[in-house]
Amino acid sequence: MVLQVMIVAGVAKVKARLSKYLAQVRAGNDVLITEHGRPIARIVPVSSEREELAELERRGLIRAGTMKLPKGFLDAPRPKAAASVTEALLEERREGR
Repeated sequence: MVLQVMIVAGVAKVKARLSKYLAQVRAGNDVLITEHGRPIARIVPVSSEREELAELERRGLIRAGTMKLPKGFLDAPRPKAAASVTEALLEERREGR
């Protein structure tokens, strides 16, 4: 298990040693930036999309898909050149789409 640390530093200190603090973030730590002793910002490591999805699933907000999309699912029919929106809608109605 990796221990995460919250590092607290003032704006001037972070500005003077930004590379040092970014290295801490890369290592998985959060950096809380303060101004006159009050928190104003936090630098946190970027999580991968996969990690974010896993967290949402763990919290019960989403469910992972179990099926594959059919081939061609995302291939929408191309509109005819220079067709108006109204014409396209009327054609879709005629075709029953």
